[in-house]
Amino acid sequence: MFRTKSVEQSIRDTDDPDSKLRKDLTARDLTIFGVAVVIGAGIFTLTARTAGTVAGPAVSLAFVFAAIACGLTALCYAEFASTVPVAGSAYTYAYATFGEVIAWIIGWDLILEFALAVSVVAKGWSQYLGEILGAHSTVIQAGSLHFDWGAVLIIAIVGTLLATGTKLSSRVSAVAVAIKLAVIALVLVVGATYFKASNLTPYIPPSEPSEHADGLRQSLFAFLTGSGGTTFGWFGLLSAASLVFFAFVGFDVVATTAEETRNPQRDVPRGLFGSLAIVTVLYVAVSLILTGMVSYKDLQGEHATLATAFALHGATWVKNIISIGAIAGLSTVVMVMFLGQTRVLFAMARDGLLPRSLAHTGPKGTPVRLTVIVGVVCAFLAGFVDFGTLEEMVNIGTLVAFVLVAIGVPLLRRSRPDLPRGFRVPLVPLIPILAALSCLWLMLNLSIETWLRFVIWMALGMIIYFTYSRNHSVLRQQQATESRTTAGVR
Repeated sequence: MFRTKSVEQSIRDTDDPDSKLRKDLTARDLTIFGVAVVIGAGIFTLTARTAGTVAGPAVSLAFVFAAIACGLTALCYAEFASTVPVAGSAYTYAYATFGEVIAWIIGWDLILEFALAVSVVAKGWSQYLGEILGAHSTVIQAGSLHFDWGAVLIIAIVGTLLATGTKLSSRVSAVAVAIKLAVIALVLVVGATYFKASNLTPYIPPSEPSEHADGLRQSLFAFLTGSGGTTFGWFGLLSAASLVFFAFVGFDVVATTAEETRNPQRDVPRGLFGSLAIVTVLYVAVSLILTGMVSYKDLQGEHATLATAFALHGATWVKNIISIGAIAGLSTVVMVMFLGQTRVLFAMARDGLLPRSLAHTGPKGTPVRLTVIVGVVCAFLAGFVDFGTLEEMVNIGTLVAFVLVAIGVPLLRRSRPDLPRGFRVPLVPLIPILAALSCLWLMLNLSIETWLRFVIWMALGMIIYFTYSRNHSVLRQQQATESRTTAGVR
């Protein structure tokens, strides 16, 4: 179970003509992908909702805390991506450091993260489409059955683009990113005209007991310490950091595309840090403008969005522009998350932990068969499933991957100091330890309900590993062949 796949073998596997990905991407493409996946629902909806119900004006500080955790982890991802420029991201890194069973756990974890993220964001895209079309929603009801045709539509469009080619997807993302950045710039300029510094006081509102944070819905930290569920105050701020972390989910997809990058040793670190720096500045700027426009108390409610603040000032015309920006923003989030899902599955299938037939690439150098399967599954989830609090599962899945990647850096340094590294994390092991601890802290602030669901998902994954993946592992078969050959020679 703990057999490791050498970095050299992982790189050799990328030359298999039947499962070879085309190297088309540059540092600019990766930065666009990073901004494309991170600037989405978080900036248009999550910011207002978190300010109104959890953190108050301190939501801007919550974004900084989440960005620090992501930044520390990005350093670790950059070193791995420049050392092991292979599709699969955290899954591939874990295979080289911790062994097969841990790699499987990470891969199974990432499947959960990306599948839920694609489906949840597609439903958000659908809601904004309904607003633009003047309809209440894009959901069709037939008795007890609900079908969200808008969510299915965006997944079908994105799947077609990804099957056509990664470079084309990058170009479409570049256009969409330009649109949403223009909308964000307009929001900042117009919002600044309504800004009042007095709305930022108190910056960290006094804590209040939460009506919804009890039982399984309270955070694991609150349960362990007996502090009870609260909103606002310092505990609210820390909980907000765990919630707005969802806004950063997906920047690690940049590392997943390393195998399709022309110069991964140089371009992947640039793409990671460039995109993370851009989105952090934008999130903090928007959250400060938002909470300076209106009192955080005016943003309380599950349906508060960025447009709510403008509507309170009578600037309803901004709402339509925000909807256009949200459509562009969420389109690229769906696309890049979809891309990450297919690449992780592709790497696992190439290693035999999933059926190897899924790792076949078509004439365009893309895994078309796998793209279709992912599209069908995510379209079903987005079209028929009401997720509710399931979106927190995306956070816990991502954070677990981040923790293992951070721990893996010093381990690979010790086991393979000879490997060429295009980028090296400074102050090892201090930075990886801080990265792991910051992610663990964010995990502690997620609800008990989320933890229980995650444990169930992991248990299901282990059943699949022991009944299928372990026996079909390519690495296991290679080692068995080598052992028989050695025995024959003797």
